[in-house]
Amino acid sequence: MSEPGDGRVAVYIDFDNIVISRYDQVHGRGSFMRDRQKSGTQPKPAFVAKLAEARVDLGAVIDFASSFGTLVLTRAYADWSAAVNAEYRGQLVGRAVDLVQLFPAAAYAKNGADIRLAVDAVEDLFRLPELTHVVIVAGDSDYIPLAQRIKRLGRYVIGIGVAGSTARSLAAACDEFVSYDDLPGIARDEAAEAEAAVVAAPTEQEADATPAAPPSASRGRSASRSKAAAAEAEAGQTAEPATRPARKRKAATPEPEAEEETAEDPQVVATRLLARAMQLGHEKDDTEWLHSSSVKGQMKRMDPSFSEKALGYRSFSDFIKSRSDLVELDDSSTAQVLRLAPTRSRRVRHSGKASDAVSAS
Repeated sequence: MSEPGDGRVAVYIDFDNIVISRYDQVHGRGSFMRDRQKSGTQPKPAFVAKLAEARVDLGAVIDFASSFGTLVLTRAYADWSAAVNAEYRGQLVGRAVDLVQLFPAAAYAKNGADIRLAVDAVEDLFRLPELTHVVIVAGDSDYIPLAQRIKRLGRYVIGIGVAGSTARSLAAACDEFVSYDDLPGIARDEAAEAEAAVVAAPTEQEADATPAAPPSASRGRSASRSKAAAAEAEAGQTAEPATRPARKRKAATPEPEAEEETAEDPQVVATRLLARAMQLGHEKDDTEWLHSSSVKGQMKRMDPSFSEKALGYRSFSDFIKSRSDLVELDDSSTAQVLRLAPTRSRRVRHSGKASDAVSAS
């Protein structure tokens, strides 16, 4: 049996299972089946609002899976034509997830993906012998034979499920099982987002010391979201008269502009990425200090497009130092090591204990 660490990882997501289980966790057991609309009908506003309250952060699931190694394949199984699932498509496609379309022959059911997922997983294990880890995102006891077969074939099995909707026998069948609520990035303090915004941009002194960069990097080094938003609004107002005559000839032009205007500040995104990578490192290695190279490697696995130079920093050390409120850096030795701020470290260790308790149960 392989041990956790750097490896090649396959992720299989029973999408209906995780979404419905999360909905029932937030709104009460059996709530989804009572509240859902018939297939083909537009969801009612009350149902849409309750879905938003129980929204699943699939990015946290994928990030956790990437801590075991390189993601070789990631698949999510669902009827993606259903309105309930359609709003997740952008989030999943953005993380290079293969969306497997299922057309249920009978009524909409929670376990519609079980057989297809299991068949694909076993086939992939024989087709890709280099796979070392398999992540199953589901909580049904139907997946017990699959987990047992994967272990028999010498792979390390990780299960992820929603507390209250996960069979204890499935957790026992996996090498490691983690509750969705205990994933790094889910079980975090409410001040994390505010803290990320505060430390997102370099200080004025750093901005003055940094050489001029292309417009994309300049936007990344903006001092605050408000200034960036104002600049974008000004640019939009000045550019609008020039684009109006071309709309008849090229109707698709406004769409990319709208996406660019609503794009999140890359500095804030990078800070959130760093925080989650640090949380994963502390939980996996169970050490106080992490090597900067391993942290950067984890960030690149989570987001291959990450580049500190594109954000306006000469090195990864400069990027870390600009976020001193979030991360402590010890560069006294040849090997740079870093850790989350003490309050964050305590929260991560507490989250890890909760995760171990779920796995033991």
